[in-house]
Amino acid sequence: MKTRIAVAIVAVALVLYIALVGQRAVLLVLSGDPVGIAMGVALTILPLVALWALWRELSFGIGAQRLGARLADEGALPSEELTLRPSGRPVQAEADALFPAYRDAVRSDPGDWRAWYRMGLLYDGAGDRKRARGAIRKAISVERASRRR
Repeated sequence: MKTRIAVAIVAVALVLYIALVGQRAVLLVLSGDPVGIAMGVALTILPLVALWALWRELSFGIGAQRLGARLADEGALPSEELTLRPSGRPVQAEADALFPAYRDAVRSDPGDWRAWYRMGLLYDGAGDRKRARGAIRKAISVERASRRR
């Protein structure tokens, strides 16, 4: 619950910041000064990009949480636990030993969002955040596509 509150606070702060930047952009455009107009147009683009990024991250978080809860309800979450070093990083050899089974599950059924989600959890546990997010994004899109059928 603390994470949700923190995300809500950051999202509200970002929306407030975007609104203030948008207000400044309008004022600059209305100034009539060519430099002000150019800066106002540039400042109009930044809030749009920020809103897109905020939406993308929030939808990722909501989707990942929804699928994780669904997997937990099904009792299908991975049961393996990786040994952690004193630094908090996992022992890489253990993660590497688990990887082939998860990779094979994804390869044998690329349309199974559960396999993609479990692969994302393995990547996350191994400390590879980029691949973890990619696999979980794939799980979200595969699950979404399966609901549309």
